[in-house]
Amino acid sequence: MRLKDKKALTLKTLNKSNIWDCQENDIFRMWEAAEKDSELKENLRHYNDIIKSAFDIEELSADKPEIIKKYEERGFKVASLRGADENAKTKWAVKKRPILRVTDLTYENIRHISTSKLLEVIDRNFGGGWDSLSQSIQDIIESGFDISTTTLPKDRLRKPGGMYEKKLADGFEVLEIPKGLWVEAIFAKAKPELEKPRLRFESDEKELSDSDEDLVEEEDNFQDIDEDDDTFDEDKLTEESYRTTFETEPEDLNLEAEEISDDYEG
Repeated sequence: MRLKDKKALTLKTLNKSNIWDCQENDIFRMWEAAEKDSELKENLRHYNDIIKSAFDIEELSADKPEIIKKYEERGFKVASLRGADENAKTKWAVKKRPILRVTDLTYENIRHISTSKLLEVIDRNFGGGWDSLSQSIQDIIESGFDISTTTLPKDRLRKPGGMYEKKLADGFEVLEIPKGLWVEAIFAKAKPELEKPRLRFESDEKELSDSDEDLVEEEDNFQDIDEDDDTFDEDKLTEESYRTTFETEPEDLNLEAEEISDDYEG
């Protein structure tokens, strides 16, 4: 299984993806921890639906040693849990569903299996190779793994410096499927999980350093200056719009007007 730094799961944090990281003992632990939670009874069906997407879970009809033994022989783990009746505990048998066939693969569990497990499942598909898988199964696999394939004669498959050697050096695991004198090699490597971008909340803003606060204040002041440059005084604009372009004294203008009038009369 892939190593992941995750907090301990609870019934409230379960979903149909991370449920595949759990084992039978985890189910019992979570259920017991939630027995005192008032919301458990109200959401019991919801929790059951999630658990049953990855586990077979059965309530034992009778608490008898011979019945418990039969379930344990089938790979179930049995424990007493409180169900719908808060005042009584019932024996439950829980078993994680094995991923044995390619049809067991889903978008929810594909990132919760190892590369070697994936190649083992593909190898069980009647030895047909990558192209024998349906497009939907290929899409599921490629959502969690990088896949490359090549088909070459046996004596050329592991040629030094070839694809086989380069893929292994790059961390891929390989499944070899014989096809007569040829061999199909399916290379697989788990894709890294991308971290979701962290949203910035008000608490983050309160943690700004003094220098960050000064920077924000300077940016605000700069913005205020720009806004002052872009604003205008309506009275000033009106005055400038109607201002004459002549700078002559009023007396000179009167003399020019009289000269024009005399010329017109003449």
